[in-house]
Amino acid sequence: MLKRLLIANRGEIARRIARTCRRLGVEYVTVYSDADRSAPHLEGAVESVRIGPEAAADSYLHIESIVGAALRTGCDAVHPGYGFLSENHRFASAVADAGLVFVGPDAAMIAAMGDKATARALMAEAGVPVLPGSEDATESVDRLVADARRIGYPVILKPVAGGGGKGMRVVEAEADMADAVAEAVRLGRGNFGDGRLLAERYVTRPRHIEVQVFGDAHGALVHLFERECSLQRRHQKIIEEAPAVGLNPEVRAALLEAAVRGAEALGYVNAGTFEFILDTDDRFYFLEANTRLQVEHPVTEEITGVDLVEWQLRVAAGERLPLAQHEITATGHAVECRVYAEDPDAGFQPAPGRADVVEWPADVPDVRVEAAFDTYGDVPAFYDPMIAKLIARGPDRTSALRRLADAARTTAVVGLTTNLGFVADLLRDPRVVAGRLDTHLVDAFVAENPSRPTRRTLSAAAAACAAAMEVPPPGDPSASPWTGTVGPLDRPSLDPEAPLGRLVLRDGGQELEARLTGTHGGAVEVLIHDRTFRVTVSHRDGLFRGRVADRGWVGHRTADGFELVLDGHRTALTTRTHTETDTDTADNIVRSPMPGTVVALSCAVGDRVEKGAVLMVVEAMKMENRILAPLPGVIEDIRCTLHGTVSADQTLAVLTPETDPVPDS
Repeated sequence: MLKRLLIANRGEIARRIARTCRRLGVEYVTVYSDADRSAPHLEGAVESVRIGPEAAADSYLHIESIVGAALRTGCDAVHPGYGFLSENHRFASAVADAGLVFVGPDAAMIAAMGDKATARALMAEAGVPVLPGSEDATESVDRLVADARRIGYPVILKPVAGGGGKGMRVVEAEADMADAVAEAVRLGRGNFGDGRLLAERYVTRPRHIEVQVFGDAHGALVHLFERECSLQRRHQKIIEEAPAVGLNPEVRAALLEAAVRGAEALGYVNAGTFEFILDTDDRFYFLEANTRLQVEHPVTEEITGVDLVEWQLRVAAGERLPLAQHEITATGHAVECRVYAEDPDAGFQPAPGRADVVEWPADVPDVRVEAAFDTYGDVPAFYDPMIAKLIARGPDRTSALRRLADAARTTAVVGLTTNLGFVADLLRDPRVVAGRLDTHLVDAFVAENPSRPTRRTLSAAAAACAAAMEVPPPGDPSASPWTGTVGPLDRPSLDPEAPLGRLVLRDGGQELEARLTGTHGGAVEVLIHDRTFRVTVSHRDGLFRGRVADRGWVGHRTADGFELVLDGHRTALTTRTHTETDTDTADNIVRSPMPGTVVALSCAVGDRVEKGAVLMVVEAMKMENRILAPLPGVIEDIRCTLHGTVSADQTLAVLTPETDPVPDS
């Protein structure tokens, strides 16, 4: 077994690898950037090494710094985790050249599978089905247009060096090809250092199914069954499960055999995943091979009882696979959701910041938590916004889904916007429950469930109303958000026949009027929109807690209102004072929604623009955010530069509004 391992990653995967190291008695060294100086993933390490400033390019992607840290701390191996350098063949080569063991396939294998054109050709040669597509990768629009004409629209553009769905673009018609190529090339260069693209036939309603394979240096190779990864947003998985839903046994057998055949043809060693798409006629096609541990590996662990990180370490140390194929069995069902710091109501825009209080499911049977932090933590804007994974298992899919939905619904993250509430709602969608999955289901779910005032929002407002009555704002004890005669310190015997206090709250542009009407059985009764809510509330350690509409809630007072988490959804409510007006004018100041880098600048001073025109693109947390003109007008000033960094809420441009329509140029 390895003696000392450097974990070349951060967050929840670094903590996951460390846990197996502790169980096996393997010492481990951690690394950190300036943004992670006090991060929880450093705990328990024999040494922690600073590898650079906040930017990933200068720290977690800096090969020399990481290899140097491993050598200085006496490590004999390096585990890359996933993301960052995990599929960088130059990193694997540098580790090996330094006399260290790379925990994963060798550099040649990573290079071959990392180039999608090469991977397609190798799989086709091995008899694995592949989709019609480009024979060679290119940045040329003309060549990609020619490929698309041969393949037939719609096509999907894929960065040849990409992974995780990043940079992929679906093109429905030739008129859209030039813009799509430009954007995909930019993303490929920025994320992977390679802008070349492939065009492939686009399957319109596919399922995404992958097979976990494992090989050792002694010639053994096995599969550990398949995973269903069809629930995605922006081509990135958010819910995964094992085994795949309702898969025809013959199709499953053929799929597993194809993955093993492809891996054997490569002489694959260590952990790998062969990904396929499955069309509505149960025909499957090779998509890509990931030469690393997958984010969703826990669902495989839960149904097989295998610690995949342990297998990685043992194989890297030269040992044989612990089990033969006939000894690997699958029992029950497991489902995982990825917890992201992002705002589903804003197109899943990343939402970095600080989680002031976190309450993960604790001691819940058959629920597993893999998190970057336990009770609080920071989510820097420099890295991927995933902060945790929740995994639930059960004897069948129905019980596993129910347990995961409950876990997502009852997890509380205060101070940070996450996708937990969205995931909890999605897991209860009838199509998900019935197993009618495809990669477009999440898009359909979003379109069918637009952001609007719901019973949950009203419940949160009722809870805030009760909280306002419970404790005064900090500072001036006489300060009160109430209008009328009732203040937080003035708690008379309430007359249930008449409202005694009125609180006006805002949820974005929606105004909610809450009226305190009485008490009943230790609960406060609040009337909102002709609905009466019974709310219990207590206050301890700066947090309000209670129940409303048979749901638990947690929250705290903010500078201008209240923030509450209910059913996994974060709701920020501001209190309205008598000095506010109802007028609302469009802002002529264009601001950045988050820290990031300006990767495209499509306007200049003096340009006349329509409302909604793309002015610039800010990339943050591996996502491009199009910055749109808030109103028609003329660009008066630009306060950012191409490739320059910007901070959250920084002014990017100033417009002079125009009242008349902008004429066509």
